[in-house]
Amino acid sequence: MPLDVQSEYEDRLDEVPHIFSKMQPMIGAVEAFEELSMLYDTYILSTAPWENSTAWSDKLGWVKLHLGKSAHKRLILSHHKNLNHGDFLVDDRTKNGADKFQGMHIHFGTPLFPDWITVTRFLKTKV
Repeated sequence: MPLDVQSEYEDRLDEVPHIFSKMQPMIGAVEAFEELSMLYDTYILSTAPWENSTAWSDKLGWVKLHLGKSAHKRLILSHHKNLNHGDFLVDDRTKNGADKFQGMHIHFGTPLFPDWITVTRFLKTKV
């Protein structure tokens, strides 16, 4: 990211236009989604910043590009993740309702669930 953009959006990088379309998948994320989609009714539940006019369409484009047919019409954008129902929510944060989710919140990136391999292995035991 150019330095002038970093300076302009300091402390609010999630507002940089098209930033979400430029992100690469985390190691193992695509494979985990594909594998878990064969076992579960799997959705992508994400939050998009209100102050970034490209975020919503960029996230949809990212899902289509990286997850393809296995994620067709499986993207839900919400600032209130607790309003969605499910058995599990994999999320790296506790904000935007993740901490109030009625099912089990798998807190990604913590010592218990540090990566997608660990998350996938755990969820395969719950089927």
